[in-house]
Amino acid sequence: MASMARDLLAQDSVDATLRRITASATELVDGCDAAGILVLHDSQVETLAPTDELVTDSDRLQQRLGEGPCFDAARTSQGQRVFRIADLTAEQQRWPTYAPQAHKLGIGSMMGFLLFTEEEDLGALNFYSRDPGAFTEVSEVAGWLLASHAAVAFSAARTHAQLERALATRHTIGEAMGIVMGSHHLTEDEAFNVLRRYSQANNIKLHEVARRVCDEGTLA
Repeated sequence: MASMARDLLAQDSVDATLRRITASATELVDGCDAAGILVLHDSQVETLAPTDELVTDSDRLQQRLGEGPCFDAARTSQGQRVFRIADLTAEQQRWPTYAPQAHKLGIGSMMGFLLFTEEEDLGALNFYSRDPGAFTEVSEVAGWLLASHAAVAFSAARTHAQLERALATRHTIGEAMGIVMGSHHLTEDEAFNVLRRYSQANNIKLHEVARRVCDEGTLA
């Protein structure tokens, strides 16, 4: 587990980190045939790094029905942070519509954990087995440990990606300002104001205006 944690933090992108998280789930958690991360955008589901089409099918089903364990786990850190459904062939009072249809997809049992840090909720890490009764107490402990490491790695990777985008945007704006300064003999402040006014007048984000200047050499 310690080696896996170091491996997660060593990944070079958010996507690579997420793929390593879900791959680790199938490698380290007993009974896990497939894994994925579900993220909610209001009521819209996004499936990240699924290891099998089964994961995507389950997430789409939960979005369509508006119910399901992964859906609930991803919704809020104030709710249930872990769930385990031992047997999807049995009646499930909490998810009465989802459970039988999930079983038709080929899911026998499932387990999931909210991914969260003190600062933010990140989604739910979900584990699937094609067999009923596949997940045990030992599986749950392993899943909880993986989810804890995964949340930190996911948050760190996303923060790093946001910083890289911000730096790239700043560089593009600086390059565009240089082009405008040289073309119109303006000061740095004057060139920035030209870009800003164009952005506001045309309802185009500043970084997109800057990219256009860099690509075309002019605002015209």
